[in-house]
Amino acid sequence: GKTRIIAETGAGQHGVATATVCALFDLPCTIYMGSKDIERQAPNVFRMKLLGAEVKPVTIGSKSLKDAMNEALRDWVANVENTFYIIGTVAGPHPYPAMVRDFQSVIGQEAKAQMQEAEGRLPDTVIAASAAARTQWGCSTRSSTTRISRYRRRGRRAGA
Repeated sequence: GKTRIIAETGAGQHGVATATVCALFDLPCTIYMGSKDIERQAPNVFRMKLLGAEVKPVTIGSKSLKDAMNEALRDWVANVENTFYIIGTVAGPHPYPAMVRDFQSVIGQEAKAQMQEAEGRLPDTVIAASAAARTQWGCSTRSSTTRISRYRRRGRRAGA
């Protein structure tokens, strides 16, 4: 079995979730995070460390999620015998993107059920954070007949 867990995170929520699982199962946890994101997301970095995770700053490239994922992939390839990589981004080798889609689809299923209960119909428009596209993908499950369009606003990201 695997004796070590790694993950990447941008805003920090995936890192906190991974660190929580590792704390519950007493597993070593390494979280890769871009140094710019570490500065912006100090409360989540604090939580990860409080849970016992080692947060590794990534100082190459854009110093953000993309580079954190690259570093995590490098670590995983070098330590595949004992390391499990909990990918939180819609990227990576199969079956990881499909796993992220399926797990994130819970968001879409819950939102649809709540909307049906509250309004008796599905919304005309769904707006979801799309920094890493997880929520957007979760809202557009395979069983969905709702058309999802992606709009990208230019400017500063939240917390930037």
